[in-house]
Amino acid sequence: MTAHARYPHVFSPLDLGFTKLKNRILMGSMHTGLEDVPGWAERQAAYFAERALGGVGMIITGGIGPNIEATGGGAKLSTIEESDQHRIVTDAVHAADPDVKICLQILHAGPLAHTPDCVAPSPVKSRIGPFVPNELDEAGIEKQIADFANCALMARRAGYDGVEIIGSAGYLLSTFLVAKTNLRTDRWGGRYENRMRFPVEVVRRVREAVGPDFILIFRIAAMDMLEGGMSFEEVVALAKAVEAAGATIISTHFTWHESLVPTIATMVPRAAFAKVTGHIRKHVRVPMITSNRINMPQVAEDVLARGDADLISMARPMLADAELVKKAFEGREDEINTCIACNQACLDHTFTGRMTSCLVNPRACRETELIYLPTRAPRQIAVVGAGPAGLAYATVAAGRGHKVTLYDAAPEIGGQFNLAKRIPGKEEFAETLRYYARQIELLGIDLKLNTRADAAMLKAARYDEVIVATGIQPRRPEVEGITHPKAVSYIDAILGRKPVGKTVAIMGAGGIGFDVAELITHSGPSSALDIDLFQKEWGVDFTSHPRGGVTGLVPQVARSDRDVTLMQRKPTGLGRSLGRTTGWTHRLTLQRRGVKMVSGVDYRRIDDAGLHTLVNGEPVLFDVDTVIVCAGQLPLRTLYDELLAAGVPAQLVGGAFEAAELDAKRAINQASELAAAA
Repeated sequence: MTAHARYPHVFSPLDLGFTKLKNRILMGSMHTGLEDVPGWAERQAAYFAERALGGVGMIITGGIGPNIEATGGGAKLSTIEESDQHRIVTDAVHAADPDVKICLQILHAGPLAHTPDCVAPSPVKSRIGPFVPNELDEAGIEKQIADFANCALMARRAGYDGVEIIGSAGYLLSTFLVAKTNLRTDRWGGRYENRMRFPVEVVRRVREAVGPDFILIFRIAAMDMLEGGMSFEEVVALAKAVEAAGATIISTHFTWHESLVPTIATMVPRAAFAKVTGHIRKHVRVPMITSNRINMPQVAEDVLARGDADLISMARPMLADAELVKKAFEGREDEINTCIACNQACLDHTFTGRMTSCLVNPRACRETELIYLPTRAPRQIAVVGAGPAGLAYATVAAGRGHKVTLYDAAPEIGGQFNLAKRIPGKEEFAETLRYYARQIELLGIDLKLNTRADAAMLKAARYDEVIVATGIQPRRPEVEGITHPKAVSYIDAILGRKPVGKTVAIMGAGGIGFDVAELITHSGPSSALDIDLFQKEWGVDFTSHPRGGVTGLVPQVARSDRDVTLMQRKPTGLGRSLGRTTGWTHRLTLQRRGVKMVSGVDYRRIDDAGLHTLVNGEPVLFDVDTVIVCAGQLPLRTLYDELLAAGVPAQLVGGAFEAAELDAKRAINQASELAAAA
């Protein structure tokens, strides 16, 4: 079956009148950090050109400020000199594929800008912003509008095919729209027609500056997930107004950054928000983009076929696999390295000031640094352990031309990912294992499962090198009674190899402790696989669309029939080691299920009575049926030590190298770097 037959909507061109998009998939905007580093233009050129070669119809850059107060010193475009640097990026994209369009996103962070000079309609501090913004006066408003228009003009000069103006997420334009952040009583505030005047005027002035034959996308807050946010009628009114002001395309965005509803984390169902776009689409004539958790071509095709959108934005999926669209076009969907929405190397990095990358693809944003060149000296390499690190090393090395044999004592590949995929909300982890299984076939890797490799076997086989990716073993803390029948390891609990009682204490509140708590307090289907259930659990209504999408709705989370206490030794709040952009969702979910969280715990003894502890120095007995031990991990290095003793060249990767906390991001990155140099 041809791609056009299987994905007729995805691969149909879109005529915009003055130009045409070759297909309906675009790479959505992501601020990666590439915008702010020395040599940024060359690095961005390589990054975007790789995605252009990968088949997307259009690319939207990370956010670029129109002036200094918009960015706090970050990337901006306002001068001819800056425009000349951007030309390096656009030339690279158009050289890669002249049919691919690239648009610059103009982002004015408003009250979220990291500068005391940040501005907003009113001096209302964001819950997540560092400063109280300066209230714009009439002259200040005019300056901001003029700077938007100038930025767009500089973008056109730089060779961009268009711009996207972001009017959502709690950035400047959206703060004019919402009553709680716009306290003005002049013509820029008060009733909604006045509050939407600023974003509409920005669109009008930008269109006036760039002319009619330039793509102008407006990113609208289709559902801002705020109590007191915009109503559906207000969203539609704004969409119609920006259309009339000159927008070529309207892109729907969901949530402000300060909202307490997850929108792109792995527990969000695929395409959960697309129907909201579909509701708005009925009221406008210009094409509409939808986004959020659309990570495979069939999901995109289904959204388009339902009429919920004209275009699909895939942002993080393009980090995970630059060739996603090309693979779909060629019928190689099983080769797609799917975004699993973990956020660990992308958004968590972005919001902590680190360079963005991707857990499943460490080359993302490092295209000029991490290069997989064909080897000039093929070698025989054994990789022992088919967890994330072993899989990454084996596939990169084999892809470069080495002959790789991959051993694992288990009956299936995956290692710790086989635990992760069992956790409700982490079902996407199975996609990574599907990808690696297919790569093993394509690359001719000799896979030997159910095989416990030892030093004698490996030495006899005369491999040029052995990569030890044997992973970890759970750490057994020195606690009296740790072998008591009440004590269960987290592996046994997750795999169901030992029963878990009705009253449970979980020793350790790292990522594994939270995962175990999620698993044992969950009942029924996973809300990550059920949009209706997701709506109920997070108090969202995609159908009625109340003001902000959430007002008046009480989250309906089924309380577990288990009495669970999650505890840690540290005196700090639980969950601080979790990801910046997802940790709060896990904490909130468990709290709503009635999980108790206790810090400052000194574990003393496990016996028939339960778990004896000192909590902040005071004796406390937890009368529980089961104590699940999530007390960290130790590197499993026995084979490595034996190989060295036998004189066999060996290297450690992944958890066997460092197991302070299970970290697939570090393991895959380290293994890929080593294999790139092999």
